[in-house]
Amino acid sequence: MDKSPAARAARGRAWAFTGMAATHTVEAMVALMFMGSTLLTPLYSLYRETFQFSRIVLTLIYAAYVVGNLSALLFLGRLSDQIGRRRVTLPAITIAMVADLVYLVTPSTAWLFVGRILSGFAVGLASGAGAAWIAELDPQRDRARAALAMTGANFVGLAMGPLLAGILAQYAPWPLHLSYVVHLVALVVLVVFVSMTKETVASPVEHFANVSLRPRLGIPREIRRPFVAPLVTLFGTMALIGFYAALLPTVLAEQLHETNRAIGGLVVCWLFAVAVGAQIATRGSKSRTAMLAGLGLLIPSLALLVAAEVRGSIAILVIGTTLSGVSAAFGYRGSLQVVNTIAPADRRAEVVSTYFVGGFVGNSLPIIGVGIISTVWGTLTASAIFAATIAVLAAAAMITGAKYSR
Repeated sequence: MDKSPAARAARGRAWAFTGMAATHTVEAMVALMFMGSTLLTPLYSLYRETFQFSRIVLTLIYAAYVVGNLSALLFLGRLSDQIGRRRVTLPAITIAMVADLVYLVTPSTAWLFVGRILSGFAVGLASGAGAAWIAELDPQRDRARAALAMTGANFVGLAMGPLLAGILAQYAPWPLHLSYVVHLVALVVLVVFVSMTKETVASPVEHFANVSLRPRLGIPREIRRPFVAPLVTLFGTMALIGFYAALLPTVLAEQLHETNRAIGGLVVCWLFAVAVGAQIATRGSKSRTAMLAGLGLLIPSLALLVAAEVRGSIAILVIGTTLSGVSAAFGYRGSLQVVNTIAPADRRAEVVSTYFVGGFVGNSLPIIGVGIISTVWGTLTASAIFAATIAVLAAAAMITGAKYSR
């Protein structure tokens, strides 16, 4: 049998998916990976009852996710540029499976930290490779459509997680286990399809001895100023998403007196479902326009979130969640599109990974702050300080984006 590189490549192409099927496979991969990150959202209150930990510990468990994210992006952010998208994505899926298994057998709070770190590492590894892969699978696709596909898949996954886990936790047996079983089965099926998906890196490094793992979150000098606005946009957007994913069920129970876990999962799902719909409805908008619109809508979204807590109103919360979903759609898609446009082709995964670092930090550190402040001064004060801080950042990013992101 011919084992030459040319023969192996020919056999790989013969088995590979192409065109639309390949793109949908990678989109499904992104969705399922991010789905794993929000499965815990409706379950945090159950874990608190089971293991008796505080709200600060809850926020630390949520934020442990970023440890895995940053480890993957700092050390492996450029890996798919070197060895290929598929050879990075398959190990990422495997690590996500291990995270599900950890959650299934969790005997104590410490194991929740382990599961979150593994889940974060898997998503961090897959997100940079997935964004670059989607952009490259269809050479005729413009950067706007590639960004829409990536962010749409992301939000679909984030929406599916809390909806599935909330319904199963409220109405099905094994509330702390069944959702992970469903996710694990889906990942096993995903491996089969990703294994057959077309590789887009033209000349991947064959031997790992030639791979560089030196941390490098590179931003080429010529794009540093225009990079600031999309980076801050993602930070603020992911901070708002983090608030919903980590604390919304707790806010519902304590401030709005709604303890049904399915309702908590549904509200978080609605945030991401609106984001998907808003992206589809406005897919023709320009990247800079979308990014600035997302920043502008972020401020009233935060105000409505605080108002819902002050008034104890589900109606205000739903309105605020709807506006937050639109803001997240514009901010995430617009900023990623800007980054995809300005990034040099040979450093795209590296630049996109740097962009995601800002998002993952925004998704975690402000939430830890909310947990600490709420313990000292109460939930409402913590929410108000959080909202004011993110609003100031959004206003600053709007000014910067209007000046440099043309």
